[in-house]
Amino acid sequence: MTACPAKGARKPRADAVRNRERVLAAAKLVFGQGGEAASLEAVARQAGVGIGTLYRHFPTREALFEAVYRREVEQLVDLAEALRTEASPAEALRRWMRAIVEFVATKKGMVAALAIVVKGSSDLMAYSQDRLTRAVEALLRRAAEAGEIRRDIGPEDLLRTVIGLCYAQDRPDWQETVLRLLDVFMDGLRRRPDADQREAQGGLFAPAAGPRR
Repeated sequence: MTACPAKGARKPRADAVRNRERVLAAAKLVFGQGGEAASLEAVARQAGVGIGTLYRHFPTREALFEAVYRREVEQLVDLAEALRTEASPAEALRRWMRAIVEFVATKKGMVAALAIVVKGSSDLMAYSQDRLTRAVEALLRRAAEAGEIRRDIGPEDLLRTVIGLCYAQDRPDWQETVLRLLDVFMDGLRRRPDADQREAQGGLFAPAAGPRR
């Protein structure tokens, strides 16, 4: 039997849902650009809504920052799942790492505000770390088992490397620099004939040893 909706409960109006999504998409773009333009008024203008509409959905700046952050994390998780059907597991991993750069660009634009959010919501960083680690672990395992990348790197190491590259750059064109460095990093992850013997001795995704006889 299908459960009846709670008495008095109403689904959000379609236009309200669309406005919320437009605000979140606009906030990602505005915060990603950073600087003085990263204001709520700029977000409202980019979304094509009034500032009052923005505040109805997100009554505080912190609420908007947290919503954008959580939306970005969930989109990265969804992307990782979609990329698991890519013909080349290594290419799927490379595309996901490039998406992380875009995620960090948005995060950089609201780093000060996120610090306030995290202080009041200590589980936010733990939530994102867990979700992203599990997402990239599946991509790494698939690429390693396909023999396309080396087996001695784990998801935490990969995330630290990619995010570290992003925060080590502070020039206006930092994203272009990081994307180029990611290609170099990806070349280093790929299997090399001279590394096969070393990897055969074990790795994070090496097959479990059979029982001793």
